[in-house]
Amino acid sequence: MSAPGTRTDGVAAGEAAADRAWWRGWLTAVRAYRNPSVLAMLFLGFSAGLPFMLVFSTLSAWLREAGIERATIGMLSWVGIIYSVKFFWAPVVDRLELPILGRLLGRRRSWMLVAQVGIAIGLANMAHMDPTGNLGTVAALALLVAFCSATQDISVDAWRIEAAPPLMQGAMAAAYQLGYRVALMVASAGALWIAADRGWTVAYTTMAVLVGVGIVTTLAIREPQPRVAREALDLEPRVISWLEGKAHWPQPLRQLGAWFVGAVVCPFVDFFTRYGTRLGILMLAFIASYRLADFTMGVMTNPFYLDTGFSLKEIAAVAKGFGVFMSLLGTLVGGVAVARLGLMRTLALGCVMIIAANLMFAVFAWMGRPSIAGLAVVISADNVAMGIAGTALIAYLSSLTSASYTATQYALFSSMYALPGKLVMGTSGFVVDAVGYPAFFVYTATLGLPALVLLFLLSRRQLPPPVTGG
Repeated sequence: MSAPGTRTDGVAAGEAAADRAWWRGWLTAVRAYRNPSVLAMLFLGFSAGLPFMLVFSTLSAWLREAGIERATIGMLSWVGIIYSVKFFWAPVVDRLELPILGRLLGRRRSWMLVAQVGIAIGLANMAHMDPTGNLGTVAALALLVAFCSATQDISVDAWRIEAAPPLMQGAMAAAYQLGYRVALMVASAGALWIAADRGWTVAYTTMAVLVGVGIVTTLAIREPQPRVAREALDLEPRVISWLEGKAHWPQPLRQLGAWFVGAVVCPFVDFFTRYGTRLGILMLAFIASYRLADFTMGVMTNPFYLDTGFSLKEIAAVAKGFGVFMSLLGTLVGGVAVARLGLMRTLALGCVMIIAANLMFAVFAWMGRPSIAGLAVVISADNVAMGIAGTALIAYLSSLTSASYTATQYALFSSMYALPGKLVMGTSGFVVDAVGYPAFFVYTATLGLPALVLLFLLSRRQLPPPVTGG
């Protein structure tokens, strides 16, 4: 009689130990958020997220309220393509040290500061423009803000990857997303609420002042120590070989060419050397398709809310306030999920949830009746999904970068995931005019399917070690 009892007691003790280990694992993942670098990412994420909505969704609400046609609003969203071609100047940000500021602040922080000042100037000038009579000027200023914002993204992403070890990148990504989502709430719900009470001039002026959060953070943080990967050392002979072959060139041209080879050519060669051509192309294809659905849908959400009959304050309170709060929840869940479930499972979870959220929008649009409760449900699903998917994607992209070419390679990856969506979303206004909102949201849901297929193919191949947050 004692033997069975002993076995039962042993099984129970083993299960209890497993439970304790499981909870310790989750607690370790959560404790990562106390790290000073992770805390700094909250504010840098806020700084990165603030200008995005102001040249994207919030701007579309301003233009729609001013009477601008939906097709024009959709085309103006192409301003956001600047975020997707930032890899063109990422090598400059990655390698070039700014005079004076570079010596005072370091390469990463000096580029952050210059970009943040540019964002503030652009938003302050946008605040005093009337879109109906100055649409071209508004578009040009939005382009300036987007360019400076993309430049800030390059330097912030490089700082994030260099300021913490690989095991912390899940938590760094989650903190970045958390700050980013708070900024989205401020730049959307906050800006819409201010615009409803005080007008768009006061709203955009307030946003320009809030850029100061990023400026203060940039001045407060430390410049990270650059880390050079061993694999990249094998590529530097390419620079030496190039210089030897151009010995007859003038010295300034030789130096410029050597910089181009080291800063532009080597990062691309490094990526495909580490992963191979086939796997590298498959990775880039997956990255390019992962955010197609939510990017394409995003530019039409504010026009959809307004056309459905919701007021600016209702949009601010539910769609942009409560909704972004739910995205914060999704971001936190995403950070812990990356640590406990792994990147691939979390990426799959985020992709499936985004598809489901788009289909929920289609049902809501088909119902055709303004319902605050219904809006809250679909917004919650969409924002939780984007929080999880965004955190997982950032951690995945970070895992692919080489420490020698941090800014250039991450800019390439982040451009790859944004460019297809930005190109397609420019036509979204024409699609809505042609088929209506319900069919439009079904269409955006189908755009998430290629990513699931590519993720399945990736899961069958050898991948780099997952990035965790604990």
